[in-house]
Amino acid sequence: MAQGKQPVNWMPVPQETVPGCPPGLEYLTQVDQLLVNQQIELLEVLTGFETQNKYKIRNTVGQQVYFAAEDSGCVVRQCCGPIRPFAMQIYDNNQKEVIHIERPLRCSNFCCFCCLQKIEVQSPPGNVVGYVEQDCTFIYPWFTIKDASGDTVLRIKGPCWTCKFCDVEFHVLSADGTQPVGKISKHWSGLAKEFFTDADNFGIHFPMDLDVKIKAVLIGACFLIDFMFFEQQQNN
Repeated sequence: MAQGKQPVNWMPVPQETVPGCPPGLEYLTQVDQLLVNQQIELLEVLTGFETQNKYKIRNTVGQQVYFAAEDSGCVVRQCCGPIRPFAMQIYDNNQKEVIHIERPLRCSNFCCFCCLQKIEVQSPPGNVVGYVEQDCTFIYPWFTIKDASGDTVLRIKGPCWTCKFCDVEFHVLSADGTQPVGKISKHWSGLAKEFFTDADNFGIHFPMDLDVKIKAVLIGACFLIDFMFFEQQQNN
């Protein structure tokens, strides 16, 4: 007899009220690390037909904090692949959208100003809390994390080369790019999963006392990194 799905073990809703915290981001006040697990889509595995990405976002004890679902058109997924525009809708355990991410369509050319990638992060939807912007570089990929006012808060430095079959780290640095603050890590998931799917696992590390709005922007940065560096390798 087929077994039903196991109930989701959600992270309890924090009881403490945090002044200035957007609704739904209270969870982020209690974590300094998140695990982002992309869900395997059977249709994509069997046919190669690009489907909308879905992710579970958990804390370090395995409790689910959020669920993220890509919103994009079928035609752009097949024609544009990993450079496709999309909205990422992130829900809490009440199935309420608490973070909304928008990525416009831009070409994938690291050296052309008009092709640099950018995402906008909103929380709640309609209220901008920050941006992730790709910098114009030639060897190492760099990104700038900005707040809602457009001021630089953090920088991200990636490796000069990424490999799908090993762990890869993108270092989160201070605004001047000199001091380590955290990291976004892509974790090796095993040969079968890496070879036959584009479902990736990530870890996001940041200081416990970092502004929850910037933590939300770093979640957006994780999704942008996934599409730019790891969806591309699968499509190739």
